[in-house]
Amino acid sequence: MEISLGKLAFDIDFHPSDNLVAAGLITGHLHLYRYSPHTVPVRLLEVHAHTESCRAARFINGGRALLTGSPDCSILAIDVETGSTIARVDNAHESAVNRLINLTESTVASGDDDGCIKVWDTRERSCCNSFNVHEDYISDITFASDAMKLLATSGDGTLSVCNLRRNTVQARSEFSEDELLSVVLMKNGRKVVCGSQTGIILLYSWGCFKDCSDRFTDLSSNSIDAMLKLDEDRIITGSENGIINLVGILPNRVIQPIAEHSEYPVECLAFSHDRKFLGSIAHDQMLKLWDLDNILPGSRNTQTNESGVIDSDDDEMDVDGNKRKNGHAVGGSNNFFADL
Repeated sequence: MEISLGKLAFDIDFHPSDNLVAAGLITGHLHLYRYSPHTVPVRLLEVHAHTESCRAARFINGGRALLTGSPDCSILAIDVETGSTIARVDNAHESAVNRLINLTESTVASGDDDGCIKVWDTRERSCCNSFNVHEDYISDITFASDAMKLLATSGDGTLSVCNLRRNTVQARSEFSEDELLSVVLMKNGRKVVCGSQTGIILLYSWGCFKDCSDRFTDLSSNSIDAMLKLDEDRIITGSENGIINLVGILPNRVIQPIAEHSEYPVECLAFSHDRKFLGSIAHDQMLKLWDLDNILPGSRNTQTNESGVIDSDDDEMDVDGNKRKNGHAVGGSNNFFADL
């Protein structure tokens, strides 16, 4: 299935239990579509969420609300049923909000263009952690729920590990040769896999984050802008050349190309709630829904849990004493989901 969005999209997210997919556009609009295997997707909502582009979009609260982030520094919560604004934080960050990720039922994390990561408590409606860890934009974030650690990649070429139990930056890698753009956890939490601007995949061993333990250089000379974990041994990558590949990790190999957006750079990849579809967006202004049973038979039986089985607060020394102050972030707004 294909959905013509009409404008460049920066992010997509699937509803956690229904056949709904949301897309954030360069115009600041948020689109919500209902899809079905045998009918044309229908647009349910079009909301002008931000004055600048809508870079990030995530379903929260069991799919009852949509959270969006923008270069206008705001985070917006929208009711999925009505499209009405639930709440807006106008100064959520001091610079452009670039990434959003769900952590638990009541917490989300956001990353900005200055390398700051914030954790928000949606029940208390406040920012509870702030980590000023990178010197450039946050390109991707993943969460090791068992260890309660955030792992982030950045345009400054480093990988960071933020310990939510201690409220500290626990580790940060040495600088790589180019920007790190995407990150996933593999091998039951034992490996951290990062995609880079030059198409090299860097592998870090859990607890040894200073330098990568392996480099996979045979995938492509194009940047790996998006990665999605299929199971503990395979990832799906989206590259600057428009190709979506199935890639094996340890042993490192390109298994096969599985989809493409012509020659347009792939911006984002996501699974539907039932893993029936792989969603992708690219610079061709198209949202494509690929039937996984057709392109990857048997893939819906695999797991995508990002939790790490290894949990030690002492696997690396803390490198930053940046703890929360009085339960709130330093800088920006501390009031999240405030009544309007």
